[in-house]
Amino acid sequence: MKFWQALSFSEPDQLIDVAKICEEVGFDGAFLSDHMFYPGDYENKYPYSEDGKLDGFTAETAWPDPWVTIASMAAVTERLRFTTFIYILGLRNPIEVAKSTSTLGVLTHDRFALGVGAGWMREEFETMGVEFKTRGKRLDESIEVLHKLWSGDLVEHHGKHFDFPPLSMCPVPEKRVPVWVGGISSPALRRAARIGDGWLGSGQTADQAVELLNELNGYRKEYGRENEPFESIVPLVTPPTPDDLKKIEDAGADATVSYPFTYTVGPTSTLDSKRAYLEGFAEGVIKTMG
Repeated sequence: MKFWQALSFSEPDQLIDVAKICEEVGFDGAFLSDHMFYPGDYENKYPYSEDGKLDGFTAETAWPDPWVTIASMAAVTERLRFTTFIYILGLRNPIEVAKSTSTLGVLTHDRFALGVGAGWMREEFETMGVEFKTRGKRLDESIEVLHKLWSGDLVEHHGKHFDFPPLSMCPVPEKRVPVWVGGISSPALRRAARIGDGWLGSGQTADQAVELLNELNGYRKEYGRENEPFESIVPLVTPPTPDDLKKIEDAGADATVSYPFTYTVGPTSTLDSKRAYLEGFAEGVIKTMG
């Protein structure tokens, strides 16, 4: 079992030092979340909370650009892996995303995976001039475009949402950037099974996670991809125990998550407080259950 640290909501000026600490104490990876801006108010419900609101999502919540931030953290680490958990791919132009992510793949020496999702906040799409109701289809086509451009070959694309003549992109990472798909709905699980290289859970009990993993594994068999490389990162809403970790590992989970510092240390905290928490998690969980 591997362990990732969630860096969502963290103070941006501490992230580089936090990444170094994560690597030092034994975490396998660290990830950032993604939003373009805070809309002041939003009508759509956040799908992973009972009240439909994203806890901690305010005008003061920092959402640093993931490409700049991951590149900065990768520059001061050697082993730690990085992903976006999740990046709203359907909101962006995949050609631009391909350029940023392929560059990250090269500069991190293949320590970066692109975690993507369809998105849930209509206001982001409307402000960016992107149709909200087609976000799932745009996401699927965007992944297709990324795979073409990451090849480094002369490629063209003529789809419903994106169209471009023959072109090639350089630099190209030695290994293709993995695409990990987030979401717990059946369409999201099918997308992960059909075109993803991994799956990102949203936070469940161990029993709930096993049910989702079993559904996901069923779809992977349906698409004939059960023997292809695949990674699943499964956050748990309960403190990790040996039994729970074994339960989700047996169902196909490769990693779990230490929750953002805003929940474990406090909405704001010093670097020393974060270090103490990370060292405690490493000692109490990673070394004993990893």
